[in-house]
Parts: sequence; C-alpha cells; structure tokens
Amino acid sequence: MKYRVVIEVDEDGIYVASVSSLPGCISQGKTREEALKNIQDAIKGYLESLKKHGEPIPPD
Repeated sequence: MKYRVVIEVDEDGIYVASVSSLPGCISQGKTREEALKNIQDAIKGYLESLKKHGEPIPPD
C-alpha cells in the first residue's frame, strides 16, 4: 500500500515528513532523502502497530 507523503522544511532547515492519512505519523531528517527514508520506517512501524492491536489499516 502506498501513502502520500508531504515533506516541508521547518524554520530551522529540518525536513519534516508526514502522512495525513496516518494521524501522528511524522518524521524528520537533515535532508529530503533522509526525511523520506525515516518516514518510510515510521509508516512501517505505524502499520505494524495497527495490525498488532487489531485496528483497521487506513486507505491511502
């Protein structure tokens, strides 16, 4: 399943990645590439937690 990732640069120059369809699924990095890698790990962990707790998986 693919999710839309939004990457923004904060006031300190840090790249912040989030997934609006997965509330609270946010990560960051010093570069856009690092933020993208980190959010992919965060999405994986988020979905694993939902499955573990019997929660529904949100659509993309």
